[in-house]
Amino acid sequence: MKFVVSSTELLSHLSIVSRVISNKNTLPILDNFLFKLEGNELEITASDLETTLSTRIHLENVQEDGSVAIPFRILVDTLKEFSEQPLTFDINQSNLGIVVHSENGQFNIVGQPAEDFPVRAELKPERKVTVKVSTEVLLQGISKTIFATADDELRPVMNGILMELAQNSLTFVASDAHKLVRYRRKDVQSDSDSSFILPKKPASLLKNILGKESGAIMLEFDDKNALFTMSNYTLVCRLVEGSYPNYNSVIPADNPNKLSVDRVELYNALRRVAVYSNQASNLIKLTLSGNQLTVSAQDLDFSISAYERLKSQYDGDEMEIGFKSVFLIEILANISTSDVVLSLSDPSRAGLIFPLANENADEEILMLLMPMMISA
Repeated sequence: MKFVVSSTELLSHLSIVSRVISNKNTLPILDNFLFKLEGNELEITASDLETTLSTRIHLENVQEDGSVAIPFRILVDTLKEFSEQPLTFDINQSNLGIVVHSENGQFNIVGQPAEDFPVRAELKPERKVTVKVSTEVLLQGISKTIFATADDELRPVMNGILMELAQNSLTFVASDAHKLVRYRRKDVQSDSDSSFILPKKPASLLKNILGKESGAIMLEFDDKNALFTMSNYTLVCRLVEGSYPNYNSVIPADNPNKLSVDRVELYNALRRVAVYSNQASNLIKLTLSGNQLTVSAQDLDFSISAYERLKSQYDGDEMEIGFKSVFLIEILANISTSDVVLSLSDPSRAGLIFPLANENADEEILMLLMPMMISA
């Protein structure tokens, strides 16, 4: 088994694939990449048993098909030190000796048997659902929701992104019980209504990969696994088992008090004023009156306080409501429009935040944030 590959091209692929590899693998073979050469295609795979990510590189100069597992750390660390140059990999299939020839030297690595590498999960044909999704839809859906996922060992369903397919829409939902995000696209079509919960790790991997992809992605899933087939990468992951809570029941149907404000001005004001909030609670207070919004915070322990006034359009009753500043800043950072609407009922009920006008006619985004009690 012998092939020639560009050092920088190989490193760029390995850098993405290696993100799957866990720091605490239960099986030593999982600390390796699986290299599989067939014809002019080199497939490189990494896995942590839950998630398997593969990439393909087209090569011109190859000899003999074959496969071998190569230790990921020594290979990646070596490639990082090379300038752009062709590298020749010469692999002895009988003793798994790997010799890497560079322009000026030679590097010897010992591989592992390819047969020891775990086999990729297969989807059940009778339970499989298939849908084509554009790169932009999947990237936006994950990017807009992943920040709202939880880290809850007792409720693992909250640690992933719910993806709900309907005949004319795809909805992404994430919540940690304090905040909730619902991102819906109306430009995705499916033959049936179905859903699954995508774990946070593969969602994060997809977010990093999709920025480099284009065109349509083939999404297939059954009751246990999901398969994402892209032009240069293939990702298979085990899904989160369980039923996602009825998120629609917590979204207020009618919040009559509406505040329209410049998103960037509010975001920047919150970041400045939040410095003066109590470090334990991060409480920030919004005072809504007329066409003025006052953002304030104080920390009585250190006798510090701050406030800023912002111009806004407010239609509703005068109100003071408290939010955790970290969450509100995070929500505003994940909305891209220039103006946002805060839809409120009273200081004890959830507030809704959404764009004043959606940038894309086919998308709907809604973010919910639970308030905090304002101490007297």
